[in-house]
Amino acid sequence: MTRPHIGDPFPDIALETPDGGSVKASDFAGRKLVVFFYPKDSTPGCTTENIDFSALKGEFEAADTALLGVSKDSAKKHQNFIAKHDLKAPLATDAEENGLSDALGIWTEKQNYGRTYMGMVRTTYLIGPDGKIAQVWDKVKVKDHAAKVLEAARAL
Repeated sequence: MTRPHIGDPFPDIALETPDGGSVKASDFAGRKLVVFFYPKDSTPGCTTENIDFSALKGEFEAADTALLGVSKDSAKKHQNFIAKHDLKAPLATDAEENGLSDALGIWTEKQNYGRTYMGMVRTTYLIGPDGKIAQVWDKVKVKDHAAKVLEAARAL
C-alpha cells in the first residue's frame, strides 16, 4: 500500500466517537485539522501526548485548527481515558478493519522483545482547510510534539 504524501487528500473515512457518533475529515472542511494517531489509551506516552494536546486546545482553536486523537481503542475505553485525565482534545476510535489507519499505512506489523504484532505507528497529520495533507510527523517522539504541531498549524 502506498502511504499518502504531503499534498494528497486526507482519506475521508468515518470513525466512531466516544458518544457513539461519527466523525471524518470532511466534517472540518474549511478549517485546519490535526489528527494524531497513538497506540493505546492509558499508557505513559499516549497519556502524555493526549494531555499535551488537550493543554494546547485553546491555542489550536485560536489558530483555527481542530484536534482529533485516534487509536484502535473502543469508544468505552476512550470515555474512561477522557474522564480519568480530563482530556479536552476529542478522541475517535479506528477499530474497524480497513479503517483510516489502514488507509494511511500506519497500522502495521511491529516487533518488541522478539514478539511480532499489529500496532499503531505514532503519527500526526496536519490537514489544510482544503482537506489536503500539509505536514506529516512519522514515528513521533512525544516530548514537545504538541507544541511543534501548534507552531506548524499557526504557520499554515
